[in-house]
Amino acid sequence: MTRQKTFAWLAAAGFATIAAAGSASAQDIKIGQTMPYSGPASAYSIIGKTEAAYFEMINDQGGVNGHKIKLISVDDGYVPVKTVEQVRNLAESQNVLFFFNTLGTPNNFAIQKYLNQKKIPQLFVATGADHWGDYKDFPWTMGYQPSYQVEARIYAKYILEHKPNAKIALLYQNDAFGKDYLIGLKDGLGSKANMLIATETYQTSDPTVDSQIVSLKGSGADTLVVAAIPKFAAQSIRKVAQLGWKPMFFMTNVSISVSSVMKPAGLENGIGIVTGGYGKDPTDPTWKNDPDMKAYLAWVKKWDPAADPTDVNAVYGYGLAQVMVQVLKQAGKDLSRENIMKEAAHLNFHNGMLLPGIQVTTSATDFHPIKQMQLQRFDGKTWVLFGKVMSGAAGM
Repeated sequence: MTRQKTFAWLAAAGFATIAAAGSASAQDIKIGQTMPYSGPASAYSIIGKTEAAYFEMINDQGGVNGHKIKLISVDDGYVPVKTVEQVRNLAESQNVLFFFNTLGTPNNFAIQKYLNQKKIPQLFVATGADHWGDYKDFPWTMGYQPSYQVEARIYAKYILEHKPNAKIALLYQNDAFGKDYLIGLKDGLGSKANMLIATETYQTSDPTVDSQIVSLKGSGADTLVVAAIPKFAAQSIRKVAQLGWKPMFFMTNVSISVSSVMKPAGLENGIGIVTGGYGKDPTDPTWKNDPDMKAYLAWVKKWDPAADPTDVNAVYGYGLAQVMVQVLKQAGKDLSRENIMKEAAHLNFHNGMLLPGIQVTTSATDFHPIKQMQLQRFDGKTWVLFGKVMSGAAGM
C-alpha cells in the first residue's frame, strides 16, 4: 500500500498518522496536529498532507539533530468540539511534545486555554486571527500568517486611495475568523467607517451563501469584501457573476487557491478580484525560473506526487514545515517544551516560498511571524502581483 493510500485510509478512519520510516522510539519528536480532512473546510486538508510529506523527507535525510519527526495529524472536521477531543487525546494519551499548525480560528480558540494551562506549545496556528499574537495572556500560543485585521486594513487603505466614495458590503463567517475582517475594515476606514453600508454573515453549516450575496447586492454597494473559507468563497464568486454584479471585489487570502477556489467558481468569474498575498503562487509565471519554486515543484514530484502542486495551500504547508524544522534545529539537544517555545520566539528566517521582502520574524514580544502582504489581482489564470509590500499596522 502506498504512503498516500495509507494516509487516505487513516484519515477516513478519523485518526490519521504520518510518521517517519521505522519504528517509534524515544528519539522521535512527537508533534500533534488537527486538520479538517472532512467537512466544509476539507479543501485545506492538503496542508497537513504536505507537511507530513516534508517531515518524511527530513527523516529520510537523518532527521533533525539525530531525531526523527513523528507528526500525528488527526481529523476534526472543522468542528471545535471534535478538536477539543482530539487535542486532549493527543496531549494526554499520545503524549505529543507540542502542537503544530492546528487549523481553524474557532478550533484553535477552543483549545487555547487548555494548552496554555498545560504549558504545551501551540505553534504556528493555521489561522490569521489577530488574537494569536497575545504573548502576555497566552505565552504558549503563536500565530504564523498575517493577521486578518492587518489584511482588512490593507484593503481599506486601497479602497480609500482608489475609490474614496465607495459603498462597501462585507460577507463574513460568523465567528472570530470573519469578525476580524469586520474589525480591521472599520479600523482601516477610520472616520469613513460609514462607507461600510451592509454586512451579511454565514454559518459553516449553511448550504450556500447565495441569499447573502443577493442581499448585499440589493444594498446598493459597489465594493465587496468576502471573508469565507474556500467552499463559500467559490459560491460567492459564482453568485456575484450570476447576478451580473460588478463590484470592486476583495477576497480573503485564505481562499485564493486557483485549483480549489477559482476553478470551481469559474475562472472567468474571478477576473479582477483583489487579494493580499505573502507567498509565491505556482500558477504565476513570474516564478517560472525561480530556484526556490523549481525546488518546490521537484520536491512535490518526488515526495508528495498525489498533491496538486499548483494549490497555494500545498505551498503554505511546504513553507511552514521549513519554519518548523528551523525551530527544531535551533532547539538543538534541548527538546523541552520551554526551549521549543523560546526558539519559536527567536526567528529571523526566510523560507523560499515567501515573496521577496517578506520575512518570518519573531521575538519574546512579537508572536506575529509574518506581518506584511502585497496586493494581487486575478487575471483569469493566475494572481498578478502589483504595488509594493505593505503593512497593515493599526493606525496607519
